[in-house]
Amino acid sequence: MVRVEQLKKSFTDDAGTLEVLKGASFSIDKGDMVALVGVSGAGKTTLLQILGGLDSCTSGKVEVDGKDITGMSPRRLAGFRREYIGFVFQFHHLLPDFTAVENVLIPGMILGRKRKECVDRARWLLGAMGLERQAHHFPSELSGGERQRVALARALFNEPALVLADEPTGNLDSGNSRQLLELFHKTNEELKQTFLVATHNEHLSAGLKRNIYIRDGITSNTGQDAD
Repeated sequence: MVRVEQLKKSFTDDAGTLEVLKGASFSIDKGDMVALVGVSGAGKTTLLQILGGLDSCTSGKVEVDGKDITGMSPRRLAGFRREYIGFVFQFHHLLPDFTAVENVLIPGMILGRKRKECVDRARWLLGAMGLERQAHHFPSELSGGERQRVALARALFNEPALVLADEPTGNLDSGNSRQLLELFHKTNEELKQTFLVATHNEHLSAGLKRNIYIRDGITSNTGQDAD
């Protein structure tokens, strides 16, 4: 499903060169639920952005669902993101003037799907998240946990092969964090989505099937080489 080989990423400015990723390598099977564990500044977000086609690597190789995305043009990457990737961020990024159902259906409308089809799927996803009654609520009328569930529903709208979540519980209390973890498992079991979740939340990482650790831009399968 996902294969990363010797991935490196550096940034250069007048002050010099900063190496963020220094040879990350790992693989994730289809249907797996993996936590990417590391402290702030370890390279988690940069790695997720490259896997999701939002950034390019300096060297190395990334394959998602058998497709080498390393050398894709910006146009092809945009199509790849729409078709294969769902994003969940620490902040929900919901449009404030759109209702929950309208926020969820946006990915389908971008692809040109019929509005009724989009509305029906958005309602179904909100129902799966336990938000049937909040479908026509605006983000300002939702709790923090509800907003994050709407964001998850939006990420799942186009049935992505891979869901990338960057510190998804960072703004949630412990109760809402547990509920989001339960939804990840439910989605994984029922929709067969593959998850890679960047986090330093020990409860969240312990609740996923497998952990990959990252420290100073290098990945490992044990916590001995990463915090």
